[in-house]
Amino acid sequence: MSAERETREKSYRGISVRLARHYLEKLGGDVVGDERVEGEGWTATLSSEKVSIGPTLSLTEVTVAFEGDPAALDSLIERFSRKAMRAGG
Repeated sequence: MSAERETREKSYRGISVRLARHYLEKLGGDVVGDERVEGEGWTATLSSEKVSIGPTLSLTEVTVAFEGDPAALDSLIERFSRKAMRAGG
């Protein structure tokens, strides 16, 4: 019997990779690289880019590729998103 795994990608504006990594640690993950955090039943890979939000404004958008057990991802993404939305304003 093999465990089902899936990948879900979400983007968050107004937070840094450093802060996203910190939140994932607080949610039970262990940092295994600058852009990778692993937890019980899940892995998160982080990337970022500057995005324009008008003719003169840009901000950082962090993309998190969550991979793992669907049940673990449901809870993790919900809790992470709450933290990220508070930080990003």
